[in-house]
Amino acid sequence: MNIIITGGAGFLGSELLNNLLQQFPQIETIKVVDRIKLDSNLITNNKVHSIVADITVKEDIEKIINEQTTHVFHLAAIVSSHAEEDFELGMLVNLKATHILLECCRQANPNIRLVFSSSLAVFGGELPEQIDYMTAMQPSSSYGTQKAICELLVNDYARKGFVDAVTVRLPTICIRPGVPNKAASSFVSGMIREPLKQQASNCPVDVDLPLWVSSPNSVIKNIIHASQLDTKLLKGFRTVNLPGLKTSPKEMIECLVKIKGEPVLELISYEKDENVERIVSSWPQSMNNEKELAIGFVKDKDFNSILNAYLDTQK
Repeated sequence: MNIIITGGAGFLGSELLNNLLQQFPQIETIKVVDRIKLDSNLITNNKVHSIVADITVKEDIEKIINEQTTHVFHLAAIVSSHAEEDFELGMLVNLKATHILLECCRQANPNIRLVFSSSLAVFGGELPEQIDYMTAMQPSSSYGTQKAICELLVNDYARKGFVDAVTVRLPTICIRPGVPNKAASSFVSGMIREPLKQQASNCPVDVDLPLWVSSPNSVIKNIIHASQLDTKLLKGFRTVNLPGLKTSPKEMIECLVKIKGEPVLELISYEKDENVERIVSSWPQSMNNEKELAIGFVKDKDFNSILNAYLDTQK
């Protein structure tokens, strides 16, 4: 196995790297491609190569993908609120770079399994109470539009046999370690993570707003499963709604209080941000994942299990 991870120096890419190394001893190389170097602590053996490159430049990517490449995990993106603020940058990184990767895979080796990370943001408008894999895309943000276009490109390249590609739509991932980013959903992790560090955090949406979430651990398992999946099980369209669970800021904070006590509430404010709420409230609030669970994808039990798993990692 010769693997490439774009956006691999970030949290999700780093977790993916560690899990791949643990699960697949037959790996020959993993090229971690990002705009910054991978943390040296993560380069645990000579299989791992940190490559600083611009994925929007075709010549850079042509030097990385070759006929020996077996898997590409495309995680790099300009996240939701950032893509809304900077339309040109979002189009460049989210759309152009994905097309470049597809073309380079096509030219190098059409048997490459490319796993493209998409998002709930491809949905919007008047959504049904519960969506499934046949629900139409109607994005309400530039980020969602860019991801939706890429999903169609990925599917068409796979349909024509140019690359063996699968798209996975990620739920909101929580609880992410580290610091807040420019994602509209950043507060979902922040309103739990920061108070656990005795730092203030804000919930910018209605506390009863339904959220569709998944733990980092389940998302990583599902991304890896997509890389090994028999695509005949997808029956045509190569897009998967990764399983998640329905929660709300209110439920999440209640779980936190049960573990840390009432004083933790003093660290959480509730100042509304209309732009964030507009974006997040346009996303699906519940999904029917029967199809995905039947072909081996996994889900978390409840938010309390997600919180406890996060606390275990912090120990």
